[in-house]
Amino acid sequence: MNKNYKGMKLLAKQNKAGWIFLIPASFMIAIMSFYPMVRAFIMSLQTGQGTNMTFVGFTNYIRMFQDKIFLRSIGNTFLYLAIQVPIMLVLAILLAQLLNNKDLKFKGLFRTCVFLPCATALVSYALIFRFLFAQDGFINHVLMALHLINSNINWLGNAGTAKFVIIVALIWRWTGYNMVFYLAGLQNIEYSVYEAAMIDGANGWKTFWSITVPLLRPVIIMTFIMSINGTLQLFDESVNLTNGGPANATITMSHYVYNTCFVRSPNFGYACAMAFLIFIIVAILAAINMKVGDSRD
Repeated sequence: MNKNYKGMKLLAKQNKAGWIFLIPASFMIAIMSFYPMVRAFIMSLQTGQGTNMTFVGFTNYIRMFQDKIFLRSIGNTFLYLAIQVPIMLVLAILLAQLLNNKDLKFKGLFRTCVFLPCATALVSYALIFRFLFAQDGFINHVLMALHLINSNINWLGNAGTAKFVIIVALIWRWTGYNMVFYLAGLQNIEYSVYEAAMIDGANGWKTFWSITVPLLRPVIIMTFIMSINGTLQLFDESVNLTNGGPANATITMSHYVYNTCFVRSPNFGYACAMAFLIFIIVAILAAINMKVGDSRD
């Protein structure tokens, strides 16, 4: 009886300590995240500037689906998402698999080289790509030297090629970031599992699809959700590479929200409505991914 009492007392102390550590973090999350969400939703139902805000109901939400530029920004964002995210994650898994080889020499150097783009400042790398793909830039110079093109390509002045440049920049920037997660996941897989597969006669691809991918499933789901979240909020590349051009052909949702808030005549109510829609889209896609990826019965 005395032991049970001591055990219950210890459990109560542990629970109390847990709440002591949890409450400050929960309070900060509520103030810094949930309150702005609620405030943004309230403001999305209003129009005006400063203290002269007028309630207009769901007028801003109706306006969104009549706004051709915003609809174009949605299409652009989902185009980047559909092309860039799968390519990036597949490359990240393959690179992680290669760099996880215990017999590979200079592993630290190769891992650093792959991860280094992620350590580059967002504005810096966007400007680098802007110079690389300029009409008189390095890419055109190389293609001309190889006789693959007859005249310089205006990469950033054409809608199709400008989107291509943004996708290439995103893949270059974020592949190494996701590779680190896969590499950490691979290092938690016992090498004896692979040795057993080799003894059973499984080749490299069979081992990869039957062992590596299933065991990395939680990490794949996590990186997929993070990549979707990041791509749907894509801002820096659209602003610094193309400035949304030509003629808003490459603009993203977050870029258009920024323009609505700070570039043109400020319309915070309409901007909040668009931002809240982005939040809803991200939440829905994350929920779908978690549901599809849940292997529990």
